[in-house]
Amino acid sequence: MITGELKNKIDSLLEIFWTGGLTNPLDVIEQITYLMFVRDLDDSDNLRAKERCAQTVGKAVKNI
Repeated sequence: MITGELKNKIDSLLEIFWTGGLTNPLDVIEQITYLMFVRDLDDSDNLRAKERCAQTVGKAVKNI
């Protein structure tokens, strides 16, 4: 069972989607999955851009 801080975050997300008009839990899961995919895609694109820039300058990339 999910408890504590994680449950509060999930409930907050569900409330945001509910007020936005998504009342079907399957639609909410679909939207969250899409947002996670886009975030991962953006992160990998940013990392590749940093690596290309570092290669151009000749320095190593440091991830924080």
